[in-house]
Amino acid sequence: MPARRRLLPPPRPRHRPDVSLAIVNIVLLLILFFLATGAIMNTPNTSVDLAETEDLPIDGLPRPVLVVQSSGALELDEMPVSRADLAEALADETLLHVLIGRDASALELLTLLDDPAFDALDIRLVTVHTESGA
Repeated sequence: MPARRRLLPPPRPRHRPDVSLAIVNIVLLLILFFLATGAIMNTPNTSVDLAETEDLPIDGLPRPVLVVQSSGALELDEMPVSRADLAEALADETLLHVLIGRDASALELLTLLDDPAFDALDIRLVTVHTESGA
């Protein structure tokens, strides 16, 4: 039998890419990443001291101002007022400034502002009031 002649050129050996260079690049990028984030994470903590108001003169605040005492008592423009009389005292107002202590819980403030007397009012929190000896 005669030998068959190939019409196509012989197949070239397949070239396998060298992945070691890619692995080295990835490892170097990971090392760089961890060095950079480690430097960020190990920086000393810088603390921010928030401004505090001490001995706030109530007469210098805009009117009307509702002061919520730590005991829960309310004062409207330096006059004691009960929650029941609050709607009547604020009947002609459109804006109310509220002053509440820093230790008061948010739930206490939200419960107070949920009163129907505040529905038509624009409420503004004025400041955090702390005692001078604290």
